[in-house]
Amino acid sequence: MVVCASFACLAQVSFASQQYAQDSAPYLWMIACVLVAIPSGLILLARNSYPQAVFWTACLLVVALPYDSLIALMALTSLLARRQGTKVTLRSVLAAATTTIWSQVRDALHPAEASIWHAIFSKPYTGVRYGNTMVMLVDERTIIASAVVVALIAVAIATLAGLHIRSRALARVAEAKAQSANEQVSRLRTTLDNQQLADAIAAEAHDTLAHSLSLLALNASALQAESRKLKAEAEQLGNANVAGMAGKIAGTTEDIRRQASGALDEAHSVIDMLRHPEDARLQLAANDAEASLTRDSLLQLFGDARAANMRIDTWIDVQQLGQLDESIGVIAYHVVQEGLTNVRRHAPGAPVSLQVDANPPQGVHVHVSNPTMPQSPSHMADTRKGAGLPGLAKRIQQAGGTCQYGFDQHNVFHLDVRLPWVG
Repeated sequence: MVVCASFACLAQVSFASQQYAQDSAPYLWMIACVLVAIPSGLILLARNSYPQAVFWTACLLVVALPYDSLIALMALTSLLARRQGTKVTLRSVLAAATTTIWSQVRDALHPAEASIWHAIFSKPYTGVRYGNTMVMLVDERTIIASAVVVALIAVAIATLAGLHIRSRALARVAEAKAQSANEQVSRLRTTLDNQQLADAIAAEAHDTLAHSLSLLALNASALQAESRKLKAEAEQLGNANVAGMAGKIAGTTEDIRRQASGALDEAHSVIDMLRHPEDARLQLAANDAEASLTRDSLLQLFGDARAANMRIDTWIDVQQLGQLDESIGVIAYHVVQEGLTNVRRHAPGAPVSLQVDANPPQGVHVHVSNPTMPQSPSHMADTRKGAGLPGLAKRIQQAGGTCQYGFDQHNVFHLDVRLPWVG
């Protein structure tokens, strides 16, 4: 486009210069126009960012200088392809038509030797370069009329080309929007299917798990009542051993009943999360925001664990926790929480050793260990293959830390986690 536009400008100014003597002022003006025509096509390189400025500059060059209108027509196509609006389209087409007609009629009004249109309609082998006078095959009115008609056809072609390019671009945009809408519909359909599955799981859990936990709590209450009755009868008969055993059974069944009731509440909470995923997401985010490695949160964890009859031996050395990365603090808190939960779940009654070190130079170090009581090591190895520790280990690795867990030669289970001070 740049080469063709510059060449068309050079061709018309070269023909126009033939009517002037080489030592005249108009001829010097033509030389200046040639120098400007050489780089004139470069303005088309800015048509993407400034289509209107390029178009009006091209029109100004064609009107003010003896240039061909091809550069203005190219700029018109670029403008129509990149700008919408009825006013912009009509104004630019009208300006391009006026400029093109002016350029072609101006050339047709030049003397025969200085006009491209006269050269087109001249008799072959006539003219100054053949040593004779140029002979025209048609009259002047036909030449001018032909220039006007060709100018209008050229404007129509440039206009249609610009509108076609614009329509293809709009079609691509519409296609992209339709594809995006289809993807959105697909995501919504997947979300709906997932929610329906979650509702089905919640209904099944409510019908089975919640019912079983309710029966467990009910049976524990019945056993507790029978054990208390047995204790009262044994005391009346003076049998202290039976009374003591019955009292222990009553206490144990009370723990079972309380734990079953708590598990039932937790089951209902999980079922509500499945049925209301948005609320669950906000709740889990809030829990993550509240769970952080602070002295108060650690004391709360230890207090809850000791209230559940866990024996904990702690070694806590934490410094500058206020400067700890928030995300690292949340992960470290969950490490301690998961360690204590695993002991209570897989080795109830076993003593726990817990060490927490945190300082900027060394980062965060958490170590939890407990003997495999009362189950055997092989059974413990099987029960430890849950989703809690592997999921926690993956989260720790993503934060740039390390997580190791397993049994040593003395059948003691260890959970050792190291985290950087900054994630």
